[in-house]
Amino acid sequence: METKYNIVKQAIMSKILDGTFRPHQKISSESEMMKEFNVSRHTVRLAIGDLVSKGWLYRAQGAGTFCADRSGNEVSDKGDSSKNIAIITTYISDYIFPSIIRGAEAYLSENGYQVTLFSTNNNHEDERRFLEKIIAQKYDGVVIEPTKSAFSNPNINYYLNLERLNIPYIMINAYYDELEPISIVMDDERGGFIQTEHLIKLGHKNIIGFFKTDDIQGTKRMKGYLKAHRSNNIPINPNLIITYDTSEKNEKPAEKLRKMVAKSADERPTGIVSYNDELAINLLDVLRENQLQVPDDISIVGYDNSFLSKVSEVKLTTIEHPKSEMGKQAAKVIINLIKENSGTQRKSNDSNDSIVYEPELIIRNSTKAL
Repeated sequence: METKYNIVKQAIMSKILDGTFRPHQKISSESEMMKEFNVSRHTVRLAIGDLVSKGWLYRAQGAGTFCADRSGNEVSDKGDSSKNIAIITTYISDYIFPSIIRGAEAYLSENGYQVTLFSTNNNHEDERRFLEKIIAQKYDGVVIEPTKSAFSNPNINYYLNLERLNIPYIMINAYYDELEPISIVMDDERGGFIQTEHLIKLGHKNIIGFFKTDDIQGTKRMKGYLKAHRSNNIPINPNLIITYDTSEKNEKPAEKLRKMVAKSADERPTGIVSYNDELAINLLDVLRENQLQVPDDISIVGYDNSFLSKVSEVKLTTIEHPKSEMGKQAAKVIINLIKENSGTQRKSNDSNDSIVYEPELIIRNSTKAL
């Protein structure tokens, strides 16, 4: 169980790291903290004393306790002067993420940077903890894959504090729209359009779409799905749009598809647009359970051209994802930003613009004309 002293100490540090307490700003009084945390004055003084000794706070005689300015060039909490970059991703070892990370890591290592990996598991609380660590340890730069990017971000203060501290960051795969960061992403709306229109051009009209909507990629792919129907004058059946979040990805889509394919042949969907290849592979299991053949009975399109697109007897038609190239490009951009910040490279008007990759359809044997 965490001690009261440590709870108070961590709370003060969090307010410093998220920018609530700024350099030379007076922090809450001892009495206020006693009331806030329901602790004794002794506990508050222990926490403050420790933070003063570690350089997070300083005392002014007769005036109170203030937030120290830790933005100088002093040695960081990492204890060395090496070049350090943090990569925050939603997952480290799953799906396409290892390829993205390898692309970034290889380029950063070639250029003398040490890389620290953090995985949020698409959880905002984990993202907050890692941002606190990155700010406290004064990393040179950060490459971030946002957590649940379709939602308003509760950690916005930490990103604003990164900006205030002049720690450059870029976002990959997605971005927090309110921050308007430099980002390296795919045109996911166009990707969803291409997935859907491919099936429409093959004669499919009863197309079910599966979209993970707590990430901005999913909402954009769904938008592309809708646009493709409208562009081709195909009526949109809202019952064929299945949305789910990260916590539901292993159950809800499969359950919904089971109900859909249990209908009579003339009511069943003839095509599936899948949020990604990972989901498509799971949906293939449901189709096998119901003795449906792909593509003879139903066509399916994936997204990402991952290794999963070729592992089963059904080779997925899918959308290409740049993966390692995206990681390498992210590494190049973050190094450029670090050099610009340090004054070792002249700022360019366009060298660090956001990058949007155009989707490309890879056609295999999971789709067929009606």
